[in-house]
Amino acid sequence: MNVILIGLPGSGKSTVGRQLARRLGLPFIDSDHVIEQRIGGSIRGFFDREGEAAFRDIEEDVIRELTEDAAPRVLATGGGAVIRPANRARLRERGTVVYLNASPEEIFRHIRHDQARPLLQVAAPLDRLRELQQERDPLYRETAHFVVSPGRGKTVLALAQHIAMQLELTGLRSPDS
Repeated sequence: MNVILIGLPGSGKSTVGRQLARRLGLPFIDSDHVIEQRIGGSIRGFFDREGEAAFRDIEEDVIRELTEDAAPRVLATGGGAVIRPANRARLRERGTVVYLNASPEEIFRHIRHDQARPLLQVAAPLDRLRELQQERDPLYRETAHFVVSPGRGKTVLALAQHIAMQLELTGLRSPDS
């Protein structure tokens, strides 16, 4: 069983994903890290040099490869992985998709000093997050089996426990596995 986390940049996919993987006893993979290994550098640098379309081509290849492997895992995707219809279809068909629906304001509080996120290197990053939320929320919802709102005050551990409980309640994961 693959559990796949989607959501805006900075919504907690990697952080919650690591904790969820520990809780479920599964390996954790971050698709952005796989992409950085493949391109031999940072996503931001690649984005600046090659552009978004070239990045999305590589991202689509990585998503395809990671979801073809039947080995159970927790997979955190990049925030824009849902832009391409092929990715949305693959993610939904090949795993249980959880949308971490964090508000732009909550995300901004956490990542306002992060220089590694190419789409947020703009004059008004909070406005950009709001735009991304408006553009991508329908795509995240189309792809997701579950929507979880991290919200203020929820710990990473509590979010991971909540997701694990949702998986158990739907029969996708046994309580003792």
